Amino acid sequence: MGEYQYYEFLAVDRPLTEQELEQVRALSTRAEITRTSFTNEYHWGDFRGDTTKMVERLYDAHLYYANWGSRRLVLRLPARLLPAKAASPYCVEGTLSAWTRSGHTLLDFSREADDGGEWDFDTSFTLAEFVGLRAELAAGDLRALYLARLAGLTVWELMEDDEDAYAGELEPPVPAGLAALTAPQQALADFLHVDRDLLAVAARSSAPAAPAAVDKSALAAWIAALPAAEKDALLLGAALGTAPPPGPRLLARYRASASGIHPGRERRTAARLLDEAYLHRTERRKREKQAAAEAERARTLRAARAREEHLDRLVRDTEQAWRDVDRLIGQRKASAYDEAVTLLRDLREAHARAGTGAGFDRRVGELREAHRGKPALMRRFDDAGFPTP
Repeated sequence: MGEYQYYEFLAVDRPLTEQELEQVRALSTRAEITRTSFTNEYHWGDFRGDTTKMVERLYDAHLYYANWGSRRLVLRLPARLLPAKAASPYCVEGTLSAWTRSGHTLLDFSREADDGGEWDFDTSFTLAEFVGLRAELAAGDLRALYLARLAGLTVWELMEDDEDAYAGELEPPVPAGLAALTAPQQALADFLHVDRDLLAVAARSSAPAAPAAVDKSALAAWIAALPAAEKDALLLGAALGTAPPPGPRLLARYRASASGIHPGRERRTAARLLDEAYLHRTERRKREKQAAAEAERARTLRAARAREEHLDRLVRDTEQAWRDVDRLIGQRKASAYDEAVTLLRDLREAHARAGTGAGFDRRVGELREAHRGKPALMRRFDDAGFPTP
């Protein structure tokens, strides 16, 4: 298989107009295009459209990945819900950038191919896995941005760059709930190759996520405190159907405000996070190695016990086993010959345990004499080291 590239766009807040549809149709004759989506795959060549401008002007989400490792996810949402300024502390070169266009904030999550890495012919993604991030970010849940920051640290560690820079780089505010990511957030962590040990140590400074239960009185007080203009805009958008239903977003924003970000916690340097991640990785691998060794010992013990029980059964009913050997040989099939030889090996061990090894040799000799016209069976007997008459 050669190269592969995947392009997908989604319009979430409003469908494209007929004129806009004509614009995107002119970019590709092979793409699957509707008023809310644009999907295309390339096994050769490249998409000739400007993907960044397409998101800035038309779509709310864009996904791109290639089998040589390059990955990109761009999300667009109203700037009044998430100003680019709020995302800027999490931005890191090559992993996350944020900017504003026409009243929208655009977030560009990227991961370039690792040098020397192998091409990936099996992984696939769709925007359905990530589009939920828009609502979470609009509601004030910034875990996706922090994950992008961690992805940047993962890249820095692989590059083994200037360690002095790590020592002076402080982490941004840590969102709550890093230890319990949502499904879209976990998908983003996988998409950006966030190191799991780095995520684990980062989560140590993350408060627990807000509980599912809601205090109605506290929620009512929080809603009452919202600016009147904002509430009017939410109701107008809901009435006209030009914006997503405000209920889930308001509830998520309330929960985020209740637990969200804790700027008072100690901000760790990149060097400290990477060092802690290294120690966490070392200890995890040690535990996993010990667990694997214990599992292997248990497996070996179970196999030994099963072997003993099998041989005990053969000792108790040796004649039935010999009849089974005759039945298998009588099938005159290669697979049956293999089963017969396996059973004979077990019988040899069972006879040895019972002190009747001579009886085994005699019975095998009789088999050789009775089936000497079967060269395939005789070869198997020779390979197994069974005695000759």
